[in-house]
Amino acid sequence: MGHPDQFIKRTFAEETALITGGAVEWRDPPEMRLIKVQGDGLLAVRRSDDLLTFCEPWPQVGGHDEILIELKMPGDHVDVLAAQRALLRRQARQVQRVEEREPRWLGEQPLWLVAPHLPGWLGRVRRLRRVAAGCYGVEPSPFLFLWIAANELPLRDELVPFLVARSGRPLDEFARWVATRRRKEWVMNMVQYTTMSTNVREEVLRDFARTDDPEVLRRRRHILRVLLEESPADVQQELLELGRLVEARALLRRLLTRRQLAPGADELARIEACGDLVTLERWLDQSLTAETAADALR
Repeated sequence: MGHPDQFIKRTFAEETALITGGAVEWRDPPEMRLIKVQGDGLLAVRRSDDLLTFCEPWPQVGGHDEILIELKMPGDHVDVLAAQRALLRRQARQVQRVEEREPRWLGEQPLWLVAPHLPGWLGRVRRLRRVAAGCYGVEPSPFLFLWIAANELPLRDELVPFLVARSGRPLDEFARWVATRRRKEWVMNMVQYTTMSTNVREEVLRDFARTDDPEVLRRRRHILRVLLEESPADVQQELLELGRLVEARALLRRLLTRRQLAPGADELARIEACGDLVTLERWLDQSLTAETAADALR
């Protein structure tokens, strides 16, 4: 299982109960006895009425005590075979639930499949009922089969676990939006494990870097140490170089401020955008005698 899969599952596990006020909880699914046929996760429904005013798909849990959820991240297959395997895992869970109870359970196990987009082939072989933006009922089906296209979902706090599955430009939009709405550790995991564009990744990281909070800085140093220990030699060297750039930028800002040459928005943007250590060192030298911030950054 790759890191993106782990990240989206962890997000569902951490956020579902908080978002729904305890109305829905995430559970890791039990292993199914069909040569390990196991879904990605289960949503255990406690109080479906609490979700009636939530953004779709949450109100769709009504009438169900459990939802089997399949998660497809960018790059994962969403072809016919992937859908059929998801249906097989749903059926395996259905059989498992019948076996678990006496008298036998007579319900139908719902399936939610979360993916970046709605594949074109699906509309050719099934009838799609649009429930809301990004939410499609797949019919005919004796059970609730909901396809959730993350790229089409609105940016809402209660939808964050689903929005993690976005791709391309919608993922970039989500990353910018969510970066100020979640704790720093979560944002760093998002930067590391999702496929956002390089420009947006750098933008989020620059915003993340702007802090003087000693606790945040302590956690950041710990994250960097772990990354250095676990990374190959070439990646370690790149991380060290990035660390020197961050340190040089911070030193330059402090020096300009100490000399009462507080840089304006344009100068700060130039400092943050500079990825050349030689240039930053030259600016540092010039800052010792410059009369203005603009002169220092010539």
